[in-house]
Order: sequence, then C-alpha cells, then structure tokens
Amino acid sequence: MARLTLLHIADAHVDYFAALVGQMAQDIDLHQEVHAPWLARAQQGDATLKADIAKTVVAHRQAGLVMCTCSTIGPMAEAAGALRVDRPMMAQAANIGGTILLAYALASTREVSANLLQDELQKTGRAAVVRPLDLSEFWPLFEAGERQAFRACVAAAVRAAHKDAPVSAVVLAQVSMAGAAPMLADLGVPVISAPQAALDRLRPAAP
Repeated sequence: MARLTLLHIADAHVDYFAALVGQMAQDIDLHQEVHAPWLARAQQGDATLKADIAKTVVAHRQAGLVMCTCSTIGPMAEAAGALRVDRPMMAQAANIGGTILLAYALASTREVSANLLQDELQKTGRAAVVRPLDLSEFWPLFEAGERQAFRACVAAAVRAAHKDAPVSAVVLAQVSMAGAAPMLADLGVPVISAPQAALDRLRPAAP
C-alpha cells in the first residue's frame, strides 16, 4: 500500500483531499497534517520556517510520498523533497500556452506561482503570456469559513476577466480556489485546479 502524506495550512483541506483520494483506484494509506502557522510565518519572512518544513518533510519521506498543498510554502517544501501540489497544474497550463490567466487569492502566492509557471513553460519551450488576476479581496471569505461564497466570487471574477479579454487557459493558483472550477465548466477554455491535477499525476506511480 502506497503511503501519501499531505501537509496543509488549513483544516478545510482535510476532508476535501480525503474525498478525492478516496475516489482513486489505488489503495493509498493517506496521512494528513495541518500546520496552520506556516502560512503566517512565510508571509512574515520567518527565517526558521524553512528548517522546520524540511524537518517535517524528511521525517515523513521515510514512509512514502509527501505533498505540500500550500502554494506559498511550496518552494521550501519542494527543496526538502516534497511534491508541490501545484506543479502538475502548472505543467498542464504550460502545455496549453497562449495567454494564461493566473488567478490567486493571496498576495504571497503570486510570485511563487508565477515563478513555477515560468519554470514549466521553460521546460516546454512554449511562449505564453501570463496574466495575473488578483482576487485577494475575497480571501477574508475563506478565512471566515464562507467557502461557497468564496468560490462563487472567484468564479464570477474569473468569468468577468475572460469575457473582458479572452485567454487560452485559467489557472486557479491555490487549493482553496479549486471549488470554483466546476462553476466555470462552461467557460470554453481549460480551468485547471491543483488538487485534481496533482492526484492525476500520482495515479501512475501507485501500485
């Protein structure tokens, strides 16, 4: 049985990922941990955070795969040997090319997500225009537990941005935004979210 450890920064992701993993054909031993303070520490530039993340990742890697589900701390987790939940999503977007709408709801996510997308674009050799869409005004809804309202606002803003200036693909940069993807199924272009793309990538690796 393959073991997969997920490192979250929000309790809201636990049930969501448990349901997604439960739909996979493979028999996976799922372990989930929530490290809520990590996000704030990253946003504050805490110099000790990298070592703490590395210690956690290394400890869990002895048992199997480790995946970080937070885009902001993704680079630090990946440097320690963890998988980034958003890398497969960025690879999908890079393979589409054209104009990519990069929607994010945390300022701390913008740079790391843009850098990751550029990294994947370099691998493909494709030219693309990346158009950031700042949806941080809606983040308080997520923090307040108003998940449905948050997703609806994200979906509405993405729809309006695409209508104003059509794009080739939409990237929902954070796991918290994934629930907006089904609301945009009729947008006419791929709307890519991190959780499903990451788990799809894991499927071939599982026994």
